[in-house]
Amino acid sequence: MASVPGPQFGAHEPASHVIVHLSDTHLLAGDARLGGWFDTAANLRATLEAVERLGVQPDALVFTGDLTDLGEPDAYRALRDAVEPVAERLGAPILWVAGNHDERPELRRDLLDSAPTQEPVTGVRDLAGLRLITLDTSVPGWHHGDLDGAQLDWLRGILAEPAPHGTLLAMHHPPLPSHIPFFDILELQHQPDLADAIAGSDVRGILAGHLHYSTSGLFAGVPVSVASATCYSMNLQRPPSRVNGMDAGQSFHLVHVYDDTITHAVVPVVSAETAEVFDDAWLARMAALTPQQRLEAFSRKRPR
Repeated sequence: MASVPGPQFGAHEPASHVIVHLSDTHLLAGDARLGGWFDTAANLRATLEAVERLGVQPDALVFTGDLTDLGEPDAYRALRDAVEPVAERLGAPILWVAGNHDERPELRRDLLDSAPTQEPVTGVRDLAGLRLITLDTSVPGWHHGDLDGAQLDWLRGILAEPAPHGTLLAMHHPPLPSHIPFFDILELQHQPDLADAIAGSDVRGILAGHLHYSTSGLFAGVPVSVASATCYSMNLQRPPSRVNGMDAGQSFHLVHVYDDTITHAVVPVVSAETAEVFDDAWLARMAALTPQQRLEAFSRKRPR
């Protein structure tokens, strides 16, 4: 169960689960720069340092694909060396999802300690009653996404029995449109088949990556949340036909699961001065007041 610090002053009970959702690390062997531009290893280190500064004990760290850029064994080992110590300090399991830049045999062998086959990288994790299913939308030899009939049948079988806190799906290619033209070419194909597989189930949300920018939408009535990348993000200030990557705007998502909703907070990975107005002493003063007194102390506007 996640550790959520601080008092709760509003109408909602504390979140039952907290998940850190990261995506698109694109590591290369030997810490080579991606495209000669992006220091993906340094950017991952900065991201993991930000994760540790959150001050929470998450239920899981979920990486939604493109873990490496070329599927190199040394890159998978470097990723493992970077992430596993952080996960151990946080007491959180790691859930790895395959992306189109990954290679299934190497991912299986060097991250999962399993046989290096071309079988889809799928899994089911019980997080204190919250079920998290990892799907594999990668297509060996291609960059677009898809889910074959066998994987969808497997998913239907898992979803046949509801979980106490419902189910989240984690996958690389999001079942959402993108306003950037080249992502349409590389989108998840046969999306109606996925919609049919989850219809009437307890799936409460879908976590995805692939786009290198944060976005959200609905798929078959299910909320979809796309985390940006740790390596680089898309510069959306440019016209859609000219959007490209920039070494800025990296972020990850802090996911809070409540009984009646799920929130996805975008956490920027930046180094910036932070004001210290609402500190622990302020929270302690608010906690000592009644709800009405808190409104008087903090909500009421003062005369100018």
